[in-house]
Amino acid sequence: MSTLDWRGKRVTVAGLGVSGIPAARVLHGLGAVVTVVNDGDDERSRAQAAELEAAGITVRLGDGGTLPAGTELIVTTPGWKPDKPLFLAAAEAGVPVWGDVELAWRLRGPDAAPWLAVTGTNGKTTTVRMLASILEAAGLRTAAVGNIGVSLLDAVLGEEKYDVLAVELSSYQLHWAPSLRAHSAAVLNLAPDHLDWHGSMQAYAADKGRIYEGNTVACIYNAADQATEDLVREADVEEGCRAIGFTLGTPGPSQLGVVDGILVDRAFVENRQKQAQELAEVADVNPPAPHNIANALAAAALARAYGVAPAAVRDGLRNFRPDPHRIERVEDVDGVGYIDDSKATNTHAAEASLAAYDPIVWIAGGLAKGATFDEIVEKSAKRLRAVVLIGADRALIREALARHAPEVPVVDLDRTDTGAMSAAVSEAARLARPGDTVLLAPACASMDMFANYNKRGEAFADAVRALAAERA
Repeated sequence: MSTLDWRGKRVTVAGLGVSGIPAARVLHGLGAVVTVVNDGDDERSRAQAAELEAAGITVRLGDGGTLPAGTELIVTTPGWKPDKPLFLAAAEAGVPVWGDVELAWRLRGPDAAPWLAVTGTNGKTTTVRMLASILEAAGLRTAAVGNIGVSLLDAVLGEEKYDVLAVELSSYQLHWAPSLRAHSAAVLNLAPDHLDWHGSMQAYAADKGRIYEGNTVACIYNAADQATEDLVREADVEEGCRAIGFTLGTPGPSQLGVVDGILVDRAFVENRQKQAQELAEVADVNPPAPHNIANALAAAALARAYGVAPAAVRDGLRNFRPDPHRIERVEDVDGVGYIDDSKATNTHAAEASLAAYDPIVWIAGGLAKGATFDEIVEKSAKRLRAVVLIGADRALIREALARHAPEVPVVDLDRTDTGAMSAAVSEAARLARPGDTVLLAPACASMDMFANYNKRGEAFADAVRALAAERA
């Protein structure tokens, strides 16, 4: 559909939320006959519905499963699972389903900015923001958009004109974006996550791999994660599109990597068999943890695919400041570093965080989301000074520790009140020695004790600062 096709089209928007409401307003403004359906019928939903209805948009609360009569297209918010009755009814009726990303892609103008797209189980937001910082250092008009919180619809339809967009895409968004074709794209890593939504690891990986479809210049993969390279091999790309790897080791031809503390490019140089271009120093990456260096290499690869000069890669990485709660150093107290990585909400992210420090007093636990912990404990056991466990599913981590690290002291905090994090920090401080790192990398979701990972990280930081004040 083009912008000329919308008048009178009967479109159903599935879900209110941060992407559903803008989609409904945009479609209504284009002349579509919009009906919003929503499972919830709470006070907030009713207030949102009242605003949309005042604009002339029909809203149906408490019934997200029934396909409205005459629907020609469904535009869904990313979180709605593919097996919902609404989508099954749409498939039976031959009604297409788009996500908000697909809608934004279809509504781009003829001179629209190309997309440099990023997905992966972990590191997406950091990589996209690094990429945007590099593009800005190159003097390009850009924005970090997509799953990062800035609506793609706003970026595509707003008055500001961009040269290029740095786009974060989740597996949910990619599932509902069949016609997306990026300039270049990266899959940072693949580990089991959101399997309840996708149904299997195979389906999850396939949705991640959609980001490579139709790429025109480069498909960026992680040389240490074979699954990401496999997705490149399976992708149907434009002729001339190249597979570009990134590695924490010495890069081969068509790769970016690290040599003697320097980030180097052997992909976007004239003679990649014999030449390498220095891009930045490892010290330019903030923080220089291994998984964050990998993020920086992926961002650099996308920027170089777009033609950005090496100096802009260096300057962009130097200018970049990570978001809160991502391996963020809170404070040093009595020679012990306290690191907030509350964003490590799954085992893959926590494992990367644990690999960055030694020795560690590890604060972990929360909602496991079906995860198992044997592998992360087995890999990290030698780095652990002690472990403090919190949250609903802490027993799963405790059992893995008993199997694979029985000599590591464990404190099991059986409390979920507001003082639980303060108690966890106090126990960690008791167990830590000068030179150690107390690391909050929960490997679990936060909602058993906190509203979100931000609140969990804030509670940790508050407790650390209170400890510092007490010992000052």
